[in-house]
Amino acid sequence: MGMLHNLADLIKIKKDKMTILVLGLNNSGKSSIINHFKKSSEQTSIVVPTVGFMVEQFYSMSGVSIKAIDMSGATRYRNLWEHQFKNCHGIIYVIDSSDRMRFVVVKDELDLVLQHPDLSNRIVPILFYGNKMDMEDSLSSVKIAAALRLENIKEKPWHICSSSAVSGEGLGEGVQWLIQQMRFAMLNNKNAAKARSKHSK
Repeated sequence: MGMLHNLADLIKIKKDKMTILVLGLNNSGKSSIINHFKKSSEQTSIVVPTVGFMVEQFYSMSGVSIKAIDMSGATRYRNLWEHQFKNCHGIIYVIDSSDRMRFVVVKDELDLVLQHPDLSNRIVPILFYGNKMDMEDSLSSVKIAAALRLENIKEKPWHICSSSAVSGEGLGEGVQWLIQQMRFAMLNNKNAAKARSKHSK
């Protein structure tokens, strides 16, 4: 019976909307990645840098409705990221794999995200895109993971894949992983809340 309940919960979650935060430094390709996921009739031929943040809606291949909050990566707007942490189900963190000079900044910003109280005590899956894999001087996802010390992330499910917002390579694989992990995380968080409620009575 327990397995049936879990299956029913997962099916119910599948029908729900999921909110994803799309983070990363400016010029990493966040808006281009979101543009790729939109219907062809809604895609734009020219992607302009995000000012502040933009909210986009799209459906995954499995039919899940995704609300993507595209946060500007410009220095003066990064303080806005934390206002969206509380209500997100997952995070896409986009890294320009050819911009090695800014990897230190990428890591510093990532550490701030992971340490924020609205995220540190919750299971929030993180998908890393090593974007611009088509660039000649891009680093592999393995080297990016090592540079950012992603192995130190113990409390949250994470995955990194190389991607190209131009060709779309790697994007579908990544987002499908994220959706599956968000389903499990939402179910686990729901069960944990029930357990806390029982103990408090």
